[in-house]
Amino acid sequence: MEAHKELVLFLARALVDEPDEVQVDVVESDRRVTLELTVAQDDLGKVIGKDGRTARAMRTLLSSMQTRSRRRVLLDILE
Repeated sequence: MEAHKELVLFLARALVDEPDEVQVDVVESDRRVTLELTVAQDDLGKVIGKDGRTARAMRTLLSSMQTRSRRRVLLDILE
């Protein structure tokens, strides 16, 4: 799961104006792993993107990585 976390950190830091404010927390359960992404309030729109396209693209990349692990990986963007 460390690779998933690093991917989200890398992508989010590249998108935002305040990369030091980017934080990813991992919440694990039996069948899934939830990555909780927190960014600065002003950068929230940049991570979500127009009509959620950027967030959807990040989730697509994560789902392509999840074929190696048997658990489902979810991305939550927190305010």
